[in-house]
Amino acid sequence: MENQAHILVVDDHQEIRELVQRFLRDHGYRVSTVANGGEMKKYLADAAIDLVVLDLMMPGEDGLTLCRNLRAESTIPIIMLTAMGEETDRIVGLEMGADDYLAKPFNPRELLARIKAVLRRSEGANRRSPHEMPERLRFLGWTLLPGARELIDPDQTLIPLSTAEFALLMAFATRPGRVLSRDQLLDLARGRDTHAFDRAIDTLVSRLRRKLGDEPRNPQIIKTVRGGGYMFAPKVEHNDASMA
Repeated sequence: MENQAHILVVDDHQEIRELVQRFLRDHGYRVSTVANGGEMKKYLADAAIDLVVLDLMMPGEDGLTLCRNLRAESTIPIIMLTAMGEETDRIVGLEMGADDYLAKPFNPRELLARIKAVLRRSEGANRRSPHEMPERLRFLGWTLLPGARELIDPDQTLIPLSTAEFALLMAFATRPGRVLSRDQLLDLARGRDTHAFDRAIDTLVSRLRRKLGDEPRNPQIIKTVRGGGYMFAPKVEHNDASMA
């Protein structure tokens, strides 16, 4: 998937668009570029995009707004470009649904490495293997469909999940009742090759809690274990593909 992936670069700086496009094309990717959110929306409506590289600071609709709106209707992986390396910017980007982030100025080789890592996670999350995973997981009225990478709430409404959110929920739902440290979750949900900082897991947990309607002050689904990490509390029922 990686060498055939179609990347959309959204940045209002023409020099950056051209640099990234040229570099990624030299490494075997299909690359399209647009300068703003309006152009991004039109392009996404007409093309099959595998990953979006999205600038944070743009005139009009900024990257955070575009990221949040895109995540609400799509699971396309998003890498956010931030003009500043402040941790707050990174956290906000992750909260809006980005799968990874990179601070400007950046080395194109690092962007390439991030793209490869996110695409690997996305490919792995979407790979259906009925011999290795259940067809569906159920807990408290919720249904998680590993093959389709979908989460359905008790009212049968589809809840969009980012690649990282899905990976983290799968890590929890396939290990109910076990205390998982941040290091374990980092490995399971994001992978060491992303160089994610420790608070990324806390941010992802917060996002999942909101989507699951889990009260942050007294969570009943994803519980915080002081000094240990997190634990997925509900009983999870498996429906294996072989039994369907």
